[in-house]
Amino acid sequence: MQYLHRKSLASVMGLAALITIAGCHKKTPPPPPPPPPTVSAPAPTADVAVTPSAINPGDSAVLTWKTANATDVSIEGIGQVATTGTMNVKPTESTNYHLVARGDGGSTDATARLTVNAPQAPAASNLNESDMDDSLFHQNVQDVFYDYDAYEIRPDAAPVIAKDAAFLSQHTGIKVVIGGYCDERGSTEYNLSLGENRANAAKQALVNAGVSPDRLRTVSYGKEKQFCTEHTEECWQQNRRAQFSVDR
Repeated sequence: MQYLHRKSLASVMGLAALITIAGCHKKTPPPPPPPPPTVSAPAPTADVAVTPSAINPGDSAVLTWKTANATDVSIEGIGQVATTGTMNVKPTESTNYHLVARGDGGSTDATARLTVNAPQAPAASNLNESDMDDSLFHQNVQDVFYDYDAYEIRPDAAPVIAKDAAFLSQHTGIKVVIGGYCDERGSTEYNLSLGENRANAAKQALVNAGVSPDRLRTVSYGKEKQFCTEHTEECWQQNRRAQFSVDR
């Protein structure tokens, strides 16, 4: 009886061992496949050019640009532009056209430079006072006018002085006499002094603009020579002037 009991116990233990061994040899399931690799967007490319690369003031050039893989394109100083295009440009000074292209793959940039040549100074003329026609001279060298009882150069006379000086700088052989004039009001002595101050103020303005003082002579006419003889403010204004003439 004990033998049967021991035999039954051994059978149970053997079966348990078999189950344990079978459990230890159970196959592990394979890992899941890796996700597909991420495909990155291509990086944008850009090219910009300007033809010609140098121009004279007032001329224009053609700006051309081309990009790929870009969704947003801008040019500094111009703004948003199409991804590819051309346009006429007419800058007043040398300019760098900086293009920036952006897309899903990043950004890139390119630059083209347009050089605006410096204006050429007009060649000086060898004409002298004997060759210069008075009519031509007064067309290019205009008088300046003054306020009542004053000899300061007015703001509206500044561009006139600049134009006068530019013409005289082109014609270096011409000497100029500057006459100071006044309206009829006031004494003769006072107006002679005021006219002298007006002529000297005009001379100094030309010197400051680059005209040699050796080419300029002043004279005061006071109120003795009137351009207009009516007794009105409009007429008096015509007489308050510094007149430029060829000094022959």
